[in-house]
Amino acid sequence: MNLQPTKLAGVLLIQAPIFSDERGYFMETFQKKTFFEHTGRDINFVQDSESLSSYGILRGLHFQLAPYAQAKLIRVVHGKILDVIVDIQPTSKTFGQHIRVELDSDNKQQVFIPRGYAHGFVVLSKEALISYKMDNYYHPEYERGILFSDPALAIDWQLDSKQLHISERDQHYPLLSEHLEQTGQL
Repeated sequence: MNLQPTKLAGVLLIQAPIFSDERGYFMETFQKKTFFEHTGRDINFVQDSESLSSYGILRGLHFQLAPYAQAKLIRVVHGKILDVIVDIQPTSKTFGQHIRVELDSDNKQQVFIPRGYAHGFVVLSKEALISYKMDNYYHPEYERGILFSDPALAIDWQLDSKQLHISERDQHYPLLSEHLEQTGQL
């Protein structure tokens, strides 16, 4: 397993070994013992989810408040996305900063996102099937979001705004600064 740290503490790009032959390929997408040996994190994923989206669909930036915050392991089973992770921890050195990474079914790279980060993506292929592993259950009453177009975040979503398809809910999330003012916490 190859782990590449990012500028955001705890966020890792993961490349699992891929064994290919004339029949196709095999890869172990997650193994708790190996993950612990490489990261020191004793993660306990309790929920797997999957989403299918078409070109230009933008989902995010989503997170859950404590005590139901979630760490996530994201991978693309089919297609290609631009994945975006934003540090929303007010005491962090990288608060308000983000990283962007292209995940696709060809490179089979995964991203591990610890608690304390908002997550979103935009689909760059005709469609994309995304798989999520989470270490806490979904609680809709604790779900929150940050506006994908928050000028302070200055995220380049790689597509022209006319190509984006965004849910009504995601279009009306507050700016990161407004969310802090409203709640006093993340």
